[in-house]
Amino acid sequence: MLRISEEKLKKIRRVESAINKHLFIICAAITLIAMLMAVIEFFSRGVFPPSKIGFFYIGVLFIYSVHKEMLRWLEEKKIEREGEYFLYFWIGLAVILYIINFLTRGYFNYSPQGVPLESLKEISIITLEVAGIFLFTRLSKVIKIILEKK
Repeated sequence: MLRISEEKLKKIRRVESAINKHLFIICAAITLIAMLMAVIEFFSRGVFPPSKIGFFYIGVLFIYSVHKEMLRWLEEKKIEREGEYFLYFWIGLAVILYIINFLTRGYFNYSPQGVPLESLKEISIITLEVAGIFLFTRLSKVIKIILEKK
């Protein structure tokens, strides 16, 4: 088994923690941008084209989440629980937009020309993908705990 000195491990943790903080800031900024674009797309009723940012956003969130889990496996003690806020914000946004759409009797489901719109569906897909990443990270944490007890 490969052995790393405690000093080298501390240095790796320090460097990776700094990288993770930057990744969080990047991910938070892209989250805000993606949410803003989704809200504009929803309320514009087709005036703005679909943003198509979902795949990119989920990729960035996945990179941040995997890196954060790597830190956990490196036994970094100062891991913040900031990532779960991404899930809470997406769930909140989706619920609010569904309520608005319901109260307006599906007004935001169609463009002014009567063309069906996919903005709520896309927001739902992103929300479920974010939930999947969240569950992946929770599973990773549980696996780590189980392995440590053996």
